[in-house]
Order: sequence, then C-alpha cells, then structure tokens
Amino acid sequence: MPRYANYPTTVEDCLKISITKLKEWNYLFLGTKKGTISWSRNGEVHSKIDIKVTNTEYSSFLILDYKCNGEPINYKVDIISKPSNLGKGEVFYFVCPRTGKHCRNLYLNNSYFLHREASRGLMYANQIISKTSRAMYSIFDRAVLNDEVYDELYSKYFKRHYKGKETKRYKRIMNKINISESYPRDTVERFLMM
Repeated sequence: MPRYANYPTTVEDCLKISITKLKEWNYLFLGTKKGTISWSRNGEVHSKIDIKVTNTEYSSFLILDYKCNGEPINYKVDIISKPSNLGKGEVFYFVCPRTGKHCRNLYLNNSYFLHREASRGLMYANQIISKTSRAMYSIFDRAVLNDEVYDELYSKYFKRHYKGKETKRYKRIMNKINISESYPRDTVERFLMM
C-alpha cells in the first residue's frame, strides 16, 4: 500500500520580507519610516502588509501590521547590525520573534513572519524532488545551455585573456559549452519521450 503524499510547504511558496529589500527601499536610515509591502502574482496584488521601521542609535525594530485569515495581527521584530566580515560597514539582521535567531529573511507560515527554522516542516523545493528527477534535471541543465551563457561570452567588454592567459571566467564558460556539446543531439528528445 503506497504512502499518502503530504505536499509540505516550501520556502518558495511563502511570503517573504527581506532585510536587503528594506535597505534598498531606504527603510534602514536613522528615523522612522512607514510603508506598505505588497505581493503580486501575474500583475494582480494578492497580499499587503503595513510596516513601520524605527531606527535609532540605540535600537532598531520593525512593526508589522496585517490581517491573516480575518484576524488582525500586530507585532514587533527587532533589527540588529553587526560589523561586516569584510571590514566595510555593517550588516543588518532580523531577530526572529520566536527563536531569537538572526536572519536576513522572514517567511510567513502559520500567520507570523518568522525565521525559516521556526516553522516546522518548511522545506526548500529542491528537497522534495525525487532522486530520479534530480538526476534528470542535472543532465538536462548540462545538455541544454541557456542563452545567458552565450550572451556573457559575446558581451561587449568580456575578456577572454589577461596577460596572455585565459581568464577563469572564460574557462568556466567554455567548460559549460564543451560539456553541453559532448551530449548527443537527441538527448532532450529522449528525455521528453520517457
């Protein structure tokens, strides 16, 4: 008797708040800034959330205000900064309200935006693909090159050589092309026929 499928929630399916986007939208400067984040699919907005970011010399936090399943939800997420490992500036992190872990993204699962590990059973899409499918995707990716590889190779200022030696970037691209050309021409057709 086969096992029933459980179709777990994946990280890619969840709504996400990213510290990178907040920085890009200038929410992490000193002071207070309010706004709305919205998510859309096929050009139609399906979710909105009101945010308020307060950043002072002593503390930084994000207040999330939204409705989930008709229930109003309002809570605070602390933001901390740590010195960059490159020695240039600081890196901002959310502090998960449930686990206390530092993270760069918060995911909506079970009505709250939390760290990925705070939601039980949350997985990446690649984790639920079967071994057979992974092998097929791997071969397909090597056999069929996308246009970006050739666009990069023939871009305007692309350097193939530097001081008489081939560049690492050029070697990497040529390796991809050589691997792709080593597969028989009918590889894709054989996969589609399976």
